[in-house]
Amino acid sequence: MKTSEFLGYPKDARLLILNIDDYGLCYTANDTAIGLLKKGNASSCTVMTPAPWGLHGVLLLKENPEIQCGVHLTAISEHVRYRWRPLSSRERVLSLVDEEGYFFLETRQDQFTRQAEVLELELEFRQQIEFVLGHGLSITHLDSHCNTHDSRDDFFEMTVRLAREYGLALRVHNEKYMEQLKKDNLPAIDYPDLDTFWLPVEGKFQTYLRLLKELPEGLSEWGIHPAYESAELRAITPEWPVRASDYAFFDSEEFRQTIQSEGIILASYQLLQPYWKDA
Repeated sequence: MKTSEFLGYPKDARLLILNIDDYGLCYTANDTAIGLLKKGNASSCTVMTPAPWGLHGVLLLKENPEIQCGVHLTAISEHVRYRWRPLSSRERVLSLVDEEGYFFLETRQDQFTRQAEVLELELEFRQQIEFVLGHGLSITHLDSHCNTHDSRDDFFEMTVRLAREYGLALRVHNEKYMEQLKKDNLPAIDYPDLDTFWLPVEGKFQTYLRLLKELPEGLSEWGIHPAYESAELRAITPEWPVRASDYAFFDSEEFRQTIQSEGIILASYQLLQPYWKDA
């Protein structure tokens, strides 16, 4: 049974979670996310608490309590010129950091996955969740930066425990784990999430329109990365056009019209959370 049916929707219903990943990355990303979410052009955001603008993002969410948010559990710091460190003290999470005390670059993620101690990763993930809760925010779900939380069996099992402990839904990227959760009566998305960061910038507008028209029945999720062009964003990464092209689409009238004409239901992890709360 598809999760959409489990939630009480008709068999042919097409539900789409549009979650803004990497909230907290920088001022531009935060400002863009809040603008799109207030317009109803996305479902939610997940905040990277170790990132330089994570606190700013959390405080913005306190000013906009109607916006749904989760925690973008972070253990990778991929920008060579713009790094972040664990919230935990370095001495307690030595297996998670590189020679300079930063989280590993994405180019070294395989090394991180091999060497990271699951108890240290749990400590850091818990710190990040508590940081958001400690500022008085209500959160609905967890996911992770660069899909670290389901890159290893023990990472995944630990993150499921955290999600159940805190009563939060969980994004799962790995199909094997999706089926495992459903067998345990824990609802999850029906298909691997689409990480829009990896779509080619050239022709992206038309790609998005096609993907919306082809959206399958059930519950899908896109992890989107919108940010308008700015000097700040250009200074952080040469890949800024990826984020600018996302912003151009999700702020467009074509996007809104296609969602409506296709009968797509914009959903959120708030629909799934009650089942994780009762787990």
